[in-house]
Amino acid sequence: MSARRTELVGRTEERDALAELLGAVCAGKSRALVVHGEAGMGKSALLDHLTSRADDCRVLRVVGMQSEMELIFAGLHQLCAPLLDRLDQLPTPQRDALRTAFGLCEGPPPKPLLIGLAVLSLLSEASGDQPLVCVIDDYQWLDQTSAQALGFVARRLSADPVAMIFGTRAAQDELAGVPELRLAGLPDPYAHELLDSVLTGSLDERVRDQIVAECGGNPLALLESLRGSTPDRLAGGFGLPAAVSLSGRLEENFRRQLQSLPSATQRLLRLAAADPSGDAPLVRRAARTLGISLHAATPAVEAGLAEFSTRVRFRHPLLRSTIYRSATEQERQEVHLALVAATDPDIDPDRRAWHRAHAAAEPDEEVAADLEQSADRAHARGGPAAAAAFLERAALLSANPLRQTERNLAAVQGHLQAGSYERALELLTATEAERLDPLQRARAELLRGHIAFASGLGTTAPRLLLKAAEQLVPLDVGLARETYLTAWMAAVCAGGLATEGSLPDVCRAARRVPRSPQPDKPELILDAISAVITDGPTAAEPALRHVVSAFTAAETTPEETLRWGWFAHAAAIALWDHSAWRSMQEREAEVMRAVGAHGLLPIVLSMLATVTAWSGDFTAAATMIAEADMLCDATRAPAALFAPIVLACLRGDENTAVPLIEASVQDGRTSGTGVFLTYANWAASILYNGLGCYEDALASATRSRDSAPYLFVANWALPELIEAAVRSGHPDLAHSALAQLTASAMPGGTDVGLGLLARSRALLSDSESAEALYSEAIDRLSRTPLRPELGRAHLLYGEWLRRAGRRTDARVQLRTALDLLASIGVDAFAERARRELLATGERVRRHGAEAVDSLTAQEALIARLARDSLTNAEIAAQLFLSPRTVEWHLRKVFGKLGIASRRELTSALTHAGEVLTVVE
Repeated sequence: MSARRTELVGRTEERDALAELLGAVCAGKSRALVVHGEAGMGKSALLDHLTSRADDCRVLRVVGMQSEMELIFAGLHQLCAPLLDRLDQLPTPQRDALRTAFGLCEGPPPKPLLIGLAVLSLLSEASGDQPLVCVIDDYQWLDQTSAQALGFVARRLSADPVAMIFGTRAAQDELAGVPELRLAGLPDPYAHELLDSVLTGSLDERVRDQIVAECGGNPLALLESLRGSTPDRLAGGFGLPAAVSLSGRLEENFRRQLQSLPSATQRLLRLAAADPSGDAPLVRRAARTLGISLHAATPAVEAGLAEFSTRVRFRHPLLRSTIYRSATEQERQEVHLALVAATDPDIDPDRRAWHRAHAAAEPDEEVAADLEQSADRAHARGGPAAAAAFLERAALLSANPLRQTERNLAAVQGHLQAGSYERALELLTATEAERLDPLQRARAELLRGHIAFASGLGTTAPRLLLKAAEQLVPLDVGLARETYLTAWMAAVCAGGLATEGSLPDVCRAARRVPRSPQPDKPELILDAISAVITDGPTAAEPALRHVVSAFTAAETTPEETLRWGWFAHAAAIALWDHSAWRSMQEREAEVMRAVGAHGLLPIVLSMLATVTAWSGDFTAAATMIAEADMLCDATRAPAALFAPIVLACLRGDENTAVPLIEASVQDGRTSGTGVFLTYANWAASILYNGLGCYEDALASATRSRDSAPYLFVANWALPELIEAAVRSGHPDLAHSALAQLTASAMPGGTDVGLGLLARSRALLSDSESAEALYSEAIDRLSRTPLRPELGRAHLLYGEWLRRAGRRTDARVQLRTALDLLASIGVDAFAERARRELLATGERVRRHGAEAVDSLTAQEALIARLARDSLTNAEIAAQLFLSPRTVEWHLRKVFGKLGIASRRELTSALTHAGEVLTVVE
């Protein structure tokens, strides 16, 4: 029986699953699969089985190497190297990103998502000639950048004839959502069959049973159980190390086989194990340095432990690691020194630096500096995790204590950027235990605050960042102001859940910092948004207007937009200037797409969808939410619930809204992100006011306002609170909220703020002044983009007129309200208007047309982008899809709309806007 066939004993279901996968890919479909199981379960054998039957496909193979985990893009380069002749066929940003990542050219650090998209496009392009089967074995040992990129590609496959099959010891976070095939141990009958297939003679039945029991169905353990064991060791089972774990038994078996080889062969195997590249010429050069003859490889090859041909390969990865670990420290240093001498410093400086580090027996500043340069190159190629690994090793080898601390702090920053928060915190804690100067101590505090903020410790981050900012003031006032801004944002996110370092605490501290003669934009923003809290909106109004003007001006650079635009939003919101706020968001989204800031883009899209929904364009809001969700899926970030909540609440869709509200509140409490509670309760108050559940609306609006009364978003709840309080018979609560709304809305002088204020005052006014206030509210709100608020003003005015006995006048306002609200889709408030019209004696039919068909939110988004003249490649780049997948979606869109080409999209979507449902 052949080795390949023997290793697949008892794997019928698994082979069938792989056959189905291969058949689907050959039929033009995409597939992804994770094959996982402990070492020795036969993952590699199954992958070999698959590739041996992929005659009609092009096979690309990647093998993760444990000692290559710190070398950036090492795994990805294995996959893409055979396809690099196709790079010029990719869109320019993707081509340049991949070339930079592989060190083929210099450029700005490529964004991880752009790398993933470039690989997706490259595989899609290559699959146009022949279906692709990409096999990634030992995925758990890939470098982080490669693992993330390949996980991204596996989740984005859709309409391309590409298969990605991963072999890994355990399910990996980067592959979450990819179908899985778990390999368990072989049942006893198959285990006996496999053991029998490698027996060369008779074996005592008790020994056979013991071997099967001890191996637990692990195929590799069964196959290796007889290697290196003499008949006398197996007699009666005395040679079986029953008290040792399965992996321990395998390693012990490998050690015995190694020890039986000549000493020169053992040295050669140690040398090969120390360099995971499998580069045979490199191993030969290093062997010559050590005086090892190439003939020393013969015993290892004959024993089946390794092969030395165009590449060096070991029979199993566990064998490689056993050989390396069994060497003494001095023996390891010897082979690494030989590899240093054999590695070209110009062609592969990072691998050479890594070998130098492993060869160093004591601190060596020259080696540490070499590693630091490798870290710089890793940063430049977009690999913060690799940079952190180089820097950590450089710190260990630092002879200068000052440089050691600097390198450790830089390594913490790298881990933070890579999202490795636990390791960042662990290393930071160890570094803080050393003697630090005041600036280093302040930087450490700053890093601790950033880690807390980034990792979701919402209640802790403001206090830590505030402490760091205060320490930085006498040392670096510019960095201190930037830190105050970060602390401000952390405090906004924590909201009412922050105990120490609340928003008022941060603002008061920031206002104590001496002002500069010529303040830059960060200082202007910090001064303005802090003054709102410390001095009040009226005093802060000039500074707020200055910030809004600066960030809506055309000369604002993309760098300023990306770095400080978040904070400028607060100035626009404080002024109730929704037009400026939307303009800022649209500019930020445009810049983020252009520079590839995809990690932040979903947040901006969610906020933009919120103000778009508030403006009454629900279809556009739904497509923005769809794009944000696609980006979150690509980045593995949690989906932002802000926009879906407000959209459902404006629609009056209680069944959709309530679970979203509850999830957001729970998420906020769990993560310490109090702004989630403030926002969710504001949206809930809209929902319940629309449904006429005024007590519930009052409770929600009160929770929103009281959760953090100094938060800008809490002011949005005030008009809802006033309406709910009046309708539920609590005028005292309404008057209190009106005073707050007046203080907030008057300084900005915008039609949005003053229109909502007039509408709210009308609810609390006597008959003589109420009518004028309702008219003012309608006049002001008609000049704003907030059409739902205008419809509600007509509704409240009509309700007031009906209660005043003026039925004819009431019908005019209520009919206007009903037509406007129903046309937008603000269904709950439209139903309120319909009921009020009925109460005036008018006959009213229900509004709303039946949908003739439905587009998914993703299809609607792609249709709109195609309508706007974006090519398939441009749409694919924006949505992280392959062009072939975009084409597939467009064919479905054309079918649903009953059209045949892009030219017909504009008229079809315009017509469908009234009768077509966007399904979320």
